Amino acid sequence: MAIRRSKRKSKWDTVSTFLYPLIFTGLLIAAWQTKLLHRLLHVDEFILPVPTRIVTIIQENMESILTNLQSTVIVVIIGLLAGSLLGYLIALIATAFPHWGSGGLTLVSCFNAVPVVALAPVIINWTRDVSSDVEFRSMVAKCIVVMIFCTATMSINAYRGLTEVKPFSEDLMYSYAANKFVIFWKLRLPNSITYIFTALHVSVPLAVITAIVCEYFAEYIVGVGRMIRENIVTAQYATAWAYIVVACVLGIGMYLISMILESIFLHKRK
Repeated sequence: MAIRRSKRKSKWDTVSTFLYPLIFTGLLIAAWQTKLLHRLLHVDEFILPVPTRIVTIIQENMESILTNLQSTVIVVIIGLLAGSLLGYLIALIATAFPHWGSGGLTLVSCFNAVPVVALAPVIINWTRDVSSDVEFRSMVAKCIVVMIFCTATMSINAYRGLTEVKPFSEDLMYSYAANKFVIFWKLRLPNSITYIFTALHVSVPLAVITAIVCEYFAEYIVGVGRMIRENIVTAQYATAWAYIVVACVLGIGMYLISMILESIFLHKRK
């Protein structure tokens, strides 16, 4: 009887995890569409257009939105991959040299404390001599900023995965006369996989937000973030909200992809 109750509770917890956010979202959209939200927040429809108006604008400007979305996605993917690889490499070096590893990771983690709005203009000015092509050097600058923030997240989590192994497991490997490479390949690397996906779950939305903020300051006028800024400046709030919705969908979509990849890789390990 207790087992059945436990299973029912587990199933309900799984359902409620998705059900409650869906109910809240539905109520929020209903209040938004019926303009109840406008009355509660004391804003007019010009500043906060209703959802149907936003959807209409997205449909009417689909070609332009896809062009800007493509630019943002490229920056996010390149910066995320480069930052994750560099972060894992730093974690490997810190694991190989433990005497200074934790101190080096502390310095790397300091980058997470730097605001994007402070770092992005510096990197953009720093990369002005990279190329005479404005589009290319703007893309490089945005990718570097995204890479920096993703590097810090990945290095800290990967280092934990590489070092926080069960003591008896490491002792068992030594009892089999395993060298450091075998211990890394058979023990430390598999142990770090779950930590890698934990880092990705943090880095994916961080990469999207960083790329969008960087586009505010970029030289080349392209990207979801730049379109949000341009439309707000020209008081085209409905179009700006359309790009904000696109940015939200991008972040949620990429986060779901990271969760799917985690389920695939971890399922194979079981």
